[in-house]
Amino acid sequence: MDCDVVIVGCGVAGLYAALNLPATSRVVMLSKGELDECDSMLAQGGICVLPEGDDYDSFFEDTMRAGHFENRRESVDIMIRSSRSVINDLVALGVEFNREADGSLAFTREGAHARPRIAFYRDVTGKAITSKLLERVQQLPNVEILDHTAMIDLLVEEGECRGVVACPVTEEQSVQTIDELMPEDATAPAAGDPAAGDPAAGTRPAPAFEIHAGATLLATGGIGGVYQHSTNFPQLTGDAVYLATKYGLETEHLDYVQIHPTGLYSQRPGRTFLISESCRGEGAVLLNQAGERFVDELQPRDVVAAAIREQMRADGSEHEWLSFAPVDPAVVREHFVNIRQRCLEEGRDILDESIPVVPTQHYFMGGVRVDRDSATAMPHLYAAGETSCNGVHGRNRLASNSLLEALVFARRAAYNIATGRSLEVEAAGEPALDGAHRATGIDASIDRLCAAPASSAPNASDPASPVRGESSSK
Repeated sequence: MDCDVVIVGCGVAGLYAALNLPATSRVVMLSKGELDECDSMLAQGGICVLPEGDDYDSFFEDTMRAGHFENRRESVDIMIRSSRSVINDLVALGVEFNREADGSLAFTREGAHARPRIAFYRDVTGKAITSKLLERVQQLPNVEILDHTAMIDLLVEEGECRGVVACPVTEEQSVQTIDELMPEDATAPAAGDPAAGDPAAGTRPAPAFEIHAGATLLATGGIGGVYQHSTNFPQLTGDAVYLATKYGLETEHLDYVQIHPTGLYSQRPGRTFLISESCRGEGAVLLNQAGERFVDELQPRDVVAAAIREQMRADGSEHEWLSFAPVDPAVVREHFVNIRQRCLEEGRDILDESIPVVPTQHYFMGGVRVDRDSATAMPHLYAAGETSCNGVHGRNRLASNSLLEALVFARRAAYNIATGRSLEVEAAGEPALDGAHRATGIDASIDRLCAAPASSAPNASDPASPVRGESSSK
């Protein structure tokens, strides 16, 4: 199979990159499991945005402080100044957000934020964004999506990435690591050979095939699938990091794993349900077994998670409690519909009683090291989203920066793939939050979907060739 760009992963990073690539380029996207089995779908709290230029310093400081000042300052700056363009794109594509009475975006606040600056849609923001991006990508004639298809290797020629090796997988196989999916030896049976076994039986994957591409974007998500207890989908097994290590590419901060303070404690097996930090931003409080508050709930996540673990040890308990008593019941009914429903399934109504919560693995700050354009050290290989490390988050991620960071740097990857240049960064507070898409001058698919004139781009130029580099089809 030949294409201009292959994107491994169908979360917000992969989808938004596809939308921002030239409409004339052929794009192939891989999803290891079902299309909705990506962590972007699970984000509850919201997506950060710079509400006005005067908030820049505070937003920057909050991000740096949460990351223990181990963040890359350039990356934090790019993320914040690009946030308004990203939100405008989402609105232009049809993503819904909660609004104030005057029609402006409503903002909520979460832990370690000095002020409300988080756009949201109820308590299912990630699903609202990802579903709409997927819907729009599925409208593109130049994009082919292969679900239940796992990447098991890179195609590397003379030190340059030329695509990926992939194989079809069943739902059962989709949770396996690359090691588990790789053929046992080089003499593995070919397609159609009875010795290969039945792929539908969940024992061994179907025979592998090559996807040759001019550029490759890894957007495979985090590492929660290798943990016993995680808020992540089990398909997230660190595949991009594994292959980066195999080919000697630099990885960064592999030990920086975020433990979310409030996973819903349950004796049911499977993925832990997240109780969004926005609950505490709206006033919910943490209580010990004696019903007493024991921590400032709006501190950074690592601080709150550590306090809960310490209190659990002191109480000799397997969880502590989160109370919604201080939260306006109308806010609970309107903002936390999904969370309330999930808790009702566990036999608890958050309007009437506290719920048991426990720290659980949630997010991976480390990953494949990339530059300001999401490029790795290997030519034609890019990484974006949770699988990459561009330095935005430092040692600990600020709440609701994950969706924004993934989108900002996916857009930058797409632009660099198309032009070989770095996308110009907007001034703080620009453009207006008016829900209008601004084109970047490369005739991207999103331009056509939003019918945006190329002359509105801050650095528009004559359209470049579909992508830099040559796929084997050219």
